[in-house]
Amino acid sequence: MKDKKNYYFDNAATSWPKPEVVYHAVDTALRHGGNPGRGGYKRALAAEELIFSARQKVASFFAIKDSSQLVFTLNATDSLNMAIKGVLKAGDHVLITPFEHNSVLRPLNSLERAGFISVTEMPCSLDGELDLKVLPTLFQENTRLVVVTHASNVTGQILPVAALAALAREKGALLLLDAAQTAGVYPVNVQDLRPDLMVFAGHKGFLGPQGTAGLYLNKNVKIKSWREGGTGSRSEEEIQPEFMPDFLEAGTLNVPGIAGLEAGINFIQAEGLNRIRGHEVTLAGKLRTGLRAIPGVRVYGPENPQDGVAVVSFEIVGVDSGSVGFTLEDIYGIISRTGLHCAPRCHKCIGTFPRGTVRLSLGYFTTEEEVDYVLKAVAEIFEKTVRK
Repeated sequence: MKDKKNYYFDNAATSWPKPEVVYHAVDTALRHGGNPGRGGYKRALAAEELIFSARQKVASFFAIKDSSQLVFTLNATDSLNMAIKGVLKAGDHVLITPFEHNSVLRPLNSLERAGFISVTEMPCSLDGELDLKVLPTLFQENTRLVVVTHASNVTGQILPVAALAALAREKGALLLLDAAQTAGVYPVNVQDLRPDLMVFAGHKGFLGPQGTAGLYLNKNVKIKSWREGGTGSRSEEEIQPEFMPDFLEAGTLNVPGIAGLEAGINFIQAEGLNRIRGHEVTLAGKLRTGLRAIPGVRVYGPENPQDGVAVVSFEIVGVDSGSVGFTLEDIYGIISRTGLHCAPRCHKCIGTFPRGTVRLSLGYFTTEEEVDYVLKAVAEIFEKTVRK
C-alpha cells in the first residue's frame, strides 16, 4: 500500500504538484535570508525588492492599477476576516450567496449573534442558480456589504459577479469578491468585474505555497486596520502608518512563500491562462459526462463545463460519500474530498445536506488517463456496493 501511486484530485483545497520553479523560488528565498523593510543591508533590501516585484506581478495579473492597494495576508480566511470586520459597523446589513465558504459564514455569524449586524442569504434553485430577478428586493437601507464567491468550491459554478457588483453599486453597497477558486485558472479582472474588495488564495490556482494570499481594496473603501505592529516604516511613530500597504500589512511577511507565489504566476503566464483554462475545462467536462453515464451516480454543478471551474461533486445514491472517498483512496489511490467542504449552505441549496458529496477537483497537471482511471474506479465501486 505504501508504494501505491496517488492520483491527486483535491486541487480546490490546495494545488499539487507545484511547478518546479515554485519549489526552486522558495528554496532560494529561504537560503538567501533577509527581512524586507527591516534593515539597510543587502539581503534585507533584496527581500524588499522581492516583495515589491511579487506585489507588482499579482496586481498586474488582476489588472489592479495601484499595487499598493494589494496587501499580502496569511491566507484567504485572514483576508476575508480583514475585509468583513474592517468595513462593517454596528447596524449594517449584509447580503451573501448560498455558496459562501465558512471563512465568510463564521465571521458573519459571529457578528450577527453579537447583535452587531444582520445577514440575508440570496435564494437559489436546486440546480445552483441564483434568482437575479429577486435580488433587488433583498437590499435594505442599511445594506453595507454584498459577499460573493466567484466560483463555488462545491459545484464549480461560476457566479454572475459583474451583475452583482453593478447592483451593489446601484444600491450604495460594497461588493466583496472571494476569488479563491478562480485566481490563476479563470480570468479575474478588477476593471471589468469592479469589486470594491477582493480576496485571493496563493496556494490554489496560482500554484504557490500554502500561507500565501492577499486582499485588494479600491482606494475609496474605508477600512479599519486588522492588526498593528512593525512595518519597517515610520518606526518613530507609535501608531500604525495610514498609507497602504503598510496600514494593513504589519509583521514579517512570508518571503519564501511570496517568492513561490510569484514563480507560480510566472509559470501560469508562460503556459498561458487560456491554455490552462482549456485543459481544465476539457477534463472536467469529460469527468462530468463520464460520471453521469454511470447508473446510480448523481452529479452536481453546471451542465456546460464552460460555466464552471474544474470542481466536480457527485454521489452514488444510497452510498455514504465518506465511504466512497475512503474506498477511492484505499483501493485505487485516488485522493478526493468528501463531506460538506466547509460550505454547508451550498449543500442545503443543492439538496445534499447533511450527507455531503464526493468532490473531485482537477488541476493543470491532471491527465486524461487519470480521469479515465477515476471513472473506472467509480463504476467499480457502484457495481460492488449497489449491484453486489
